[in-house]
Amino acid sequence: MIARTWHGVVPESKAAEYYQFLLRTGVADYRATPGNRGVYILQRTAGGKTHFLLLTLWDSYEAIKKFAGEDFERARYYPEDPEYLLELEPFVTHYQVSYGPDRPGSE
Repeated sequence: MIARTWHGVVPESKAAEYYQFLLRTGVADYRATPGNRGVYILQRTAGGKTHFLLLTLWDSYEAIKKFAGEDFERARYYPEDPEYLLELEPFVTHYQVSYGPDRPGSE
């Protein structure tokens, strides 16, 4: 299993609206992609800014490419993202999942 993380920052005043936007766009698209095993939204507010960290779980890199395209290391953005985000971070991060609820030794 592969974990994919994306990070974005919005002004605190736009956090609730951006959360709803994420649910309608990225989260819906993640869930609709074959090979997606789950989506988690982590949220933290400090200093007037809200950080969103999206953690998605995937069967394989091929499954990720179904969502992100061949250049799967690049972040995927929607046309409305610049209205919210303070910066469009260009890349995501991938991790091999070796331990967890459905991994050996995690009982």
